[in-house]
Amino acid sequence: MSRPSGRLLAPAALVALLALSGCTGASPEPAPAPATSAPVDSSAPTSSPTAAPAPTLEPNGSAADNLPYFSQIVAGVAGGPNPVSGRAYIDALVQGGFDKAAMQVTQDESTIGNPAESIEFSVRWGDQCLVGQVGPSIGAPVSTVLPGLSSGGCLIGQTRPIDW
Repeated sequence: MSRPSGRLLAPAALVALLALSGCTGASPEPAPAPATSAPVDSSAPTSSPTAAPAPTLEPNGSAADNLPYFSQIVAGVAGGPNPVSGRAYIDALVQGGFDKAAMQVTQDESTIGNPAESIEFSVRWGDQCLVGQVGPSIGAPVSTVLPGLSSGGCLIGQTRPIDW
């Protein structure tokens, strides 16, 4: 190797040696984050998650608007001591503000006196109906909005009088 080319290689070798000396296998310490001191505004609202408001009866709303409230009442009764008692649902819906005169309910017992496998109950809301169904044969309570019948009711078949 001639002397001039050796002079050119020496700086390159030094750079390579310095680069390789940093490869010891240890991770370098992370650089500390720069300290910042932003002023804290205690009047600013915090962004903590808030729970959705509980559904309520909407007298001027549609049947669909009131379905969440109806469903909440149905679920409450279904989880209580009388989950297959038509009267329990009617009483709870009345207590929730629904019109008793607009309600229908099926029998709690079969024609031979056995507990019903399911019961249905409804509230007529304009030209639509809020309808619930509960019982051991269907699993979880079901609530839905269905079109009202031309007869003015909601449930097809025999219902029992709500005379209490």
